[in-house]
Amino acid sequence: MTRLASILSEATSMIRYLIVPGWKGSPAAHWQSHWQHSLPSSARVEQADWLNPRRDRWIAELDRTVAMSAQPTILIAHSLGCITIAHWAAQASMDTLQRVRGALLVAPADVQRDGCPDALRDFAPIPRQALPFPSLLIGSDNDAAATAERAIELGQEWGSETVILKGVGHINTQSGHTRWTSGFAYLYRLQHRVAQEARKSA
Repeated sequence: MTRLASILSEATSMIRYLIVPGWKGSPAAHWQSHWQHSLPSSARVEQADWLNPRRDRWIAELDRTVAMSAQPTILIAHSLGCITIAHWAAQASMDTLQRVRGALLVAPADVQRDGCPDALRDFAPIPRQALPFPSLLIGSDNDAAATAERAIELGQEWGSETVILKGVGHINTQSGHTRWTSGFAYLYRLQHRVAQEARKSA
């Protein structure tokens, strides 16, 4: 476990981290898998079919997995997982939504873009309403799945703080992001915002 992950563990021992992979899932070398092993109280949304995603089924499985635990949850999503969260948040019950404290949204896939794979088109159109919990969106200026401009637009619509990184592609194994330990800094940043929001509402 990295020093930063250790700090996160001590500061947020009651938090449950829920990994939300995208299309084709996250293999063992993917940073989401490494994070799941590094972060305490981690779990993963396990879809029945990673190759042929269906919006209603993916939303239902996310909802079921969130509802499985009463622990306050932080969602850690990649690609199509980010879009799944947006759809889920638009229709989930208040009871289930209140279990989520925040969401880290990494490299959201623009399923409305020209040339989008047919397998992802069931997730269009992308919900435009603000998410009901704090979120931090991490995009890239050379991601084939979403331009920087589109990532910024999604962040604005969802009410997310948005960071655009340079030259990091889709932030996956193909772009060289395996352990992605530098990404823990963004998780810490999100959790700091979550803590601030909690203090305001206390």
